[in-house]
Amino acid sequence: MQPVASKLTRCHWAGTDPGMIHYHDTEWGVPLHEDRALFEFLTLEGAQAGLSWSTILRKRANYRKAFDRFDVRKVARYGDRKVDALIEDAGIVRNRLKIGSTIANAQAFLAVQKEFGTFDTYIWQFVGGAPRRNRWRALGDVPARTAESDAMSKDLGRRGFRFVGSTICYAFMQATGMVNDHLTGCFRHEEVA
Repeated sequence: MQPVASKLTRCHWAGTDPGMIHYHDTEWGVPLHEDRALFEFLTLEGAQAGLSWSTILRKRANYRKAFDRFDVRKVARYGDRKVDALIEDAGIVRNRLKIGSTIANAQAFLAVQKEFGTFDTYIWQFVGGAPRRNRWRALGDVPARTAESDAMSKDLGRRGFRFVGSTICYAFMQATGMVNDHLTGCFRHEEVA
């Protein structure tokens, strides 16, 4: 018999919010290799800067609608009229710099795809093509950045990406399963391995 979901031991950050629990239990830390989904997480992690992840997660469906389901080719072509409409959209973070960075990132994303074939091929090189499996016991053990996220941030910045500081890059790596930062006591630590 499978244990009741609420009785499972999870990473503390999942809290008690059903949306956060679902995200933790089904997505966070699962290796992701689909370019559209990688662009979505790059956008959402940048939007989160200065905010809580739960805020962004609650707005995720609105982001998908506002940004054409993260169709990178469409987003790369957004002009001033679309930016003005996005600034008025209460369903997303209405920050002109973050919206502008999403468009610039889409353009840089396309350039990376052209050079490497896929963004996936490019981004996973920062962990040697395979997830790093960490064995953190407590939330305080988990770093906010690593040498790999520093290298990713520097290279993304060189390629014209914005809102890609090392801390944002590390959060991206965690979300997309490039690193397994589920705590060792969390039921997902072994599952995503």
